[in-house]
Amino acid sequence: MLKRTHGRLLITLLVITGLAGTLNTSSISHKERKFAINLLKESRTGILKSTEDLSNAQLNFKLNSQNQSIKQFIYQLSAQEKNLWDLMASIMKTGPNPEKRTLITHSDDQLVAWIGASSSPPITSGFFSTNDISFKTIKEAINFFQEQRTNHIKYLKLSTEDLRDHVVQMPFGWIDCYQLTLFIGAQSNWYINQIEKLKLNPDFPSR
Repeated sequence: MLKRTHGRLLITLLVITGLAGTLNTSSISHKERKFAINLLKESRTGILKSTEDLSNAQLNFKLNSQNQSIKQFIYQLSAQEKNLWDLMASIMKTGPNPEKRTLITHSDDQLVAWIGASSSPPITSGFFSTNDISFKTIKEAINFFQEQRTNHIKYLKLSTEDLRDHVVQMPFGWIDCYQLTLFIGAQSNWYINQIEKLKLNPDFPSR
């Protein structure tokens, strides 16, 4: 009897203190959480490695005037890291809209693969015209990116919010807020691919 009472008391305390995340059946599963966290971590590592020890000439190299440099890619990625998360935070403040789930056309794996391998930018900077962020140096942009990404990983580790039943329309279609976290990681992979393609160009500066 004492054990049963103690167990009930413990569960009550967990709920009151907000620590009983696993008791929330609307939160993402352990497998989903691990997948998203790994994607965010691995793509963060990829971005840092792809830009490591690059000279100013390399950072500013462009194929032509219509294309972007590595520095511009990083500036854009770093700004969108915050903008996309701000978008998710605003959607999560509204009520759930599970009826919109029928509009989602990509599975989690399909979304990640499609975004990472896309031939064109997943979204344009104009999508966030009301929340532009500028940087003075590449170091500032990378530090900002790392700080934002670290906070987002921490959120995913601890969050018990219902990310699946909050659905948002993006320029390419409808996704839920869990998939939006996947989009953030997959978009980083897209930028990594673009950076590596530039570095393989025969005209890319040796230093």
